[in-house]
Amino acid sequence: MEQLSLFSEEVNTSAPLASRLRPQTLEEYIGQKHLIGEGKVLRNMLEKDTISSMIFWGPPGVGKTTLARIIAHRTKSSFIDFSAVTSGIKEIKDVMKQAENDRLMGLRTIVFVDEIHRFNKAQQDAFLPYVEKGSIILIGATTENPSFEINSALLSRCKVFVLQALQTEDMKELLQRALTDSKGLGNYRIHIEERLLNAIAVFSNGDARTALNTLDMAVLNGRIESDGSITVQEELLEQCTGKKMLLYDRAGEEHYNLISALHKSMRNSDPDAAIYWLSRMLEAGEDPLYIARRLVRFASEDIGMADSQALQVAVAAYQACHFNGMPECDVNLTHAVVYLTMAPKSNALYVGYGMAKEDARRMLTEPVPLQIRNGVTGLMQQLHYGEGYQYAHDTDVKVTAMQCLPDSLQGRRYYEPTGQGREAEVGSRLAEIEELKRQLRLKENDEN
Repeated sequence: MEQLSLFSEEVNTSAPLASRLRPQTLEEYIGQKHLIGEGKVLRNMLEKDTISSMIFWGPPGVGKTTLARIIAHRTKSSFIDFSAVTSGIKEIKDVMKQAENDRLMGLRTIVFVDEIHRFNKAQQDAFLPYVEKGSIILIGATTENPSFEINSALLSRCKVFVLQALQTEDMKELLQRALTDSKGLGNYRIHIEERLLNAIAVFSNGDARTALNTLDMAVLNGRIESDGSITVQEELLEQCTGKKMLLYDRAGEEHYNLISALHKSMRNSDPDAAIYWLSRMLEAGEDPLYIARRLVRFASEDIGMADSQALQVAVAAYQACHFNGMPECDVNLTHAVVYLTMAPKSNALYVGYGMAKEDARRMLTEPVPLQIRNGVTGLMQQLHYGEGYQYAHDTDVKVTAMQCLPDSLQGRRYYEPTGQGREAEVGSRLAEIEELKRQLRLKENDEN
C-alpha cells in the first residue's frame, strides 16, 4: 500500500523510463480516445466532477494506473495505491477507516487496486460497505474479464471501462516523446533510425511499458560516439528484443502484402507457403487476433459450404488466441491455417452474396411479397398481410411452392453450389428441392 503526493514535480533520474515519463494530465496521456477524447463519457465525468467507482479492464501497459492517478489529481482527491498481491483484509480495513475519517472532514479518497482480480471474495467484499457509503471511490484495474473475476455485488456498484491496446502510431508518438522530453532521454543526443523506432513500437504489441523499457535498454547499451552522442544499432536492438528486425509495419504496405500472401497460399492449397507467411507475420509482431479474424473470413469466403467445419475451426482458433496469446497460440493458428489450406474450396457464398448485394442496392424499395409478411394486427390482415402463407412443416416433404422473392426478382439465382467437398451434397439437395417445388407448382396450376 502506497499513499502518494500527486503534486511532486521532482524527477528521479534513476527511476525506469516508463516511471519518469508517466503522464500527469489528460493532455499528456496517449491513447484511449474512445474514453477521454472530447465529448467522451469518462472525459465528461471528469469535467463535471461526477466520477464514481469504476473498473479499468485492458491488457498490460495501456495506462490503467496512470489514468487513475490523473483522475485523482484532476479531482483533487487523495490517492491510495493498493496491490492485490501484497495487501490483506487488515490493510484494507485500516485504509478504509482513514478514508471514512477523511470523508467526514470533506476530503475525497480514491483507492486504486491494481490486479483487483487477484483479491479473493472476502477481500473484495471488504470494500463493499465503503463503496456503498461513498467513503471511497474505488478504481480497480484488471487484465481479466470483470464479469468472471469481480464479485457481482462489487461489480454492480462500479462502471466498467474497457481500455484498448495502444496502436502503433500511439507507440511511435510515445517513443518520440521519450527521446525529446527532459524527464526521459531528452538530455542525450541519440541517433536511432525511424524504422528501428517503428520496430520497437510493433514489438511492444500495444504495451507502453514494454516499448519504453526496450528503448531505455537500447539507449543505455548504445554505441557512444566520439562527440558523446549515442547510436542505437540494429544488432543491439535485436539483442534487446530477441527478435530480428523484420521488414514489417502493421499500418503499412508490407502488412497487406503478407496477409495477401497468406490468404492466397491457403486458397491455392499450399500448406508450406501458408505456414511460412503465417510465421513471417507472427515473428514480426502481428496481432494474432488480427490473423485469426482473417481466417474466420476465409473460412466462409473461400471454403463455405464445401466444408462448414472450417468456420468452426477458424472461430476456435480465434478463441484459442484470445485465451493463450503469443507465443502459445502460434500452433493454434498453424492448426487452423493448415486445416483451411487443405479443405475443399468454394467461393459460392462470396459470389452469391455479391450478386444479391448488387441487386439489393439497385432495388432497395422492392416490396416484401404479401404472403411472407407478418400480419400481426387487424389492419395488416385487412391489407392481406400473410395471406397465402404456406407453412413448410405442414407438408410431408417440408417444402412448398410459395414465392419468397419479390416479383421483379422471381427466378433469380444467387447461390450456385460447386461440386467441391460437402457442397456437392448441398447441390444435390438443392436440385431435389427445386424439383419438388416445380412439381408442386404444376399441381397448383392443375388444381386452378
